[in-house]
Amino acid sequence: MSSRHVEVNFDGLVGPTHNYAGLSYGNVASLSNAKATSSPRSAAKQGLAKMKALHDLGMVQGVLAPQERPDTHALRRLGFTGNDGEVLAKAAQQAPEIFQAVCSASSMWTANAATVSPGADTANGKVHFTPANLTNKFHRSLEPQTSGRILQSMFANPRYFEHHTHLPDNEHFGDEGAANHTRLCSSYDKAGVEIFTFGRYAFDSSKPAPSRYPARQTYEASQAIARLHGLSDETTVYIQQNPAVIDQGVFHNDVIAVGNQNVLFYHEQAFLDTEKKLHEIQQKFGSEPVYFIEVKTSEVSVEDAVQTYLFNTQLITLPSGKMAIIAPTECQENDSVADYLAQLVTRDTPIQQVHYMDVKQSMRNGGGPACLRLRVALNDTELAAVNPAVILTDTLFNRLNQWVDKHYRDELAVADLADPNLLDESRTALDELTQILKLGSVYPFQL
Repeated sequence: MSSRHVEVNFDGLVGPTHNYAGLSYGNVASLSNAKATSSPRSAAKQGLAKMKALHDLGMVQGVLAPQERPDTHALRRLGFTGNDGEVLAKAAQQAPEIFQAVCSASSMWTANAATVSPGADTANGKVHFTPANLTNKFHRSLEPQTSGRILQSMFANPRYFEHHTHLPDNEHFGDEGAANHTRLCSSYDKAGVEIFTFGRYAFDSSKPAPSRYPARQTYEASQAIARLHGLSDETTVYIQQNPAVIDQGVFHNDVIAVGNQNVLFYHEQAFLDTEKKLHEIQQKFGSEPVYFIEVKTSEVSVEDAVQTYLFNTQLITLPSGKMAIIAPTECQENDSVADYLAQLVTRDTPIQQVHYMDVKQSMRNGGGPACLRLRVALNDTELAAVNPAVILTDTLFNRLNQWVDKHYRDELAVADLADPNLLDESRTALDELTQILKLGSVYPFQL
């Protein structure tokens, strides 16, 4: 009997303190909605509805637990003292910017949780995980240790899974995880080409770099991940993101390009040395053709691509073998993007369908469908070794919706974040979640 190979999408569950703090300089969508009142309950339910929709399309869908926020552990490291309520009150009053950072909802974008290399690509045949250090943003640099613990409890069997510590917490090794990593392959069980997209060279300031917004991923970090994961130079490609598009708000590569199996879907302004790099990808891919689908600026402007997250869509292979794009409804509402997608599915490429989904709570905070998921290609044996409690079923979907109804507030203003009752509510919710997902103790308050 032949083994089945699938790509599992693990979506981040939106946390109980989901809020719009507008913390991410360089992320236009995040900044434009700063300080608006959020709805943690509807955000979590939107995320769950997206997971269920993919499950209903026949995809294997997983759930990734959120981080604990506010992060009182970080505030104590920064010198705020007293009980939890006093720590929150002092930080909110004395250092409001720091306080908002430790309340960030950004862990919902699990494309930044880690870089994952499937066993087909790695020297020892194991699936490798390295949590992203996210050093460019203080509020995100708080995530890697908890991300690592959650991933280790989901992928616990050392026979199949290998976990690495995140890279050194330093700008020279700025690593943003899967948001700057794409894997192409003829099928999920075959060795693929792993493409690392970086924004700048950390040790050579003479090379091209953006001037307005930060380049969060370095070439050196990408190389380090490839070494840790035991990837071969013959199947690894490093490609620099165009500094000019970073300066237009394209803070991660997954805002301007997305790949799956034998398709790379990208904007004409996405990369430097595009022609040369696409040739290298095709050479390393092998004899079968890669579909390089380039969207011209004349078809969709960079501005429209960023506003609608045309490329921050999920590109998935359905059980039928056809590919589909999972797009936010913002793409449907923009004439040029909607026209482009309507025309794309009529062309001779593997992309045959577009499914629109409402993820507005996430979009307002700066992330589309692709930000919300971490992709892990697994064979049957590896999938059977994954903690089964994190794989979505109809039962788990219903249970998580009930959990959200029980614990989440309907509305949350930025001022509510200093309420010690909210911290207690959140910890009660997360403690129960670790039991539902059988994660054990992964949060600082549980350790």
